[in-house]
Amino acid sequence: MTTVDTAPAVAPAARTARAWRTLCSSRTAVIGLAIVAVHVVIALLAPLLASYDPIAGDASQALLGPGGAHWAGTDQYGRDVLARVLYGGRYALGVSVAATVVSVALGTVAGCAAALRGGWFDDLLGRVLDAVLAVPAVLALLVVVTALGTGPAVIVLAVAVVFVPQVVRVVRGAALAVVPADYVTAARARGEGTWSILRREVLPNIVDVVCVEFAMRASWVVLLISSLSFLGFGADPPTPDWGLMVAENRTAITVVPMASVAPIIALATLVIGLNLAADGLSKAWGVDRIREGS
Repeated sequence: MTTVDTAPAVAPAARTARAWRTLCSSRTAVIGLAIVAVHVVIALLAPLLASYDPIAGDASQALLGPGGAHWAGTDQYGRDVLARVLYGGRYALGVSVAATVVSVALGTVAGCAAALRGGWFDDLLGRVLDAVLAVPAVLALLVVVTALGTGPAVIVLAVAVVFVPQVVRVVRGAALAVVPADYVTAARARGEGTWSILRREVLPNIVDVVCVEFAMRASWVVLLISSLSFLGFGADPPTPDWGLMVAENRTAITVVPMASVAPIIALATLVIGLNLAADGLSKAWGVDRIREGS
């Protein structure tokens, strides 16, 4: 007589410890996470690191090059460039993390539900997601922001509209590999509901896919939000934001190049760190994003 395996083969604690050891062995992941950590620390300590108010202008100090008083110079409004770059990380990280968390959370729940329920629900959800994915990301963002106005909450909603369908497809692909497992079948035989099976049986076994997806989506979200600010649909002046800084100072780039170059460098290093972290996590945990449906 055969017995049914009613639990995942690896305990959660053992799985977590093994994942952590594998992660630490990946130089790419460690470097990427270290870069992101530096950005987070700088954003949190911006009030201590900045010597000037990031939104206070002084017309007599406008368009100054790097020097002793202003290490990165000033912009056309006389605002300290370094202070605005340091504070700009707060907006970029805060809104991007919130938008990524919402997108990945909603996409994970919907993707797992589609894999578990299957049938008409999976087909209907797939058709709706295909329709949303047919719209270019920037265009979808502009439509939502134009209709609802600007502000962090609207930007988070707009990003969710763009990225939830993509997360659903990736998570659904990963969940489909878990659904036929014996412990999921046993949970269904015990009469457990969809949410209970999702939380106790499916999610713990695809958490590596979700973590990699979070890191990858975060890099794209940072770029999209900065693009919105550059186009005038993101942060409102005089908010210190990297995309807005580039838009404001691009006409004076030949006079004070650091006013545009500094936020570009900050944005580029953050995106590189997130991409390195995502690639390192993917390789360390053996997550094939192409196979999972990305």
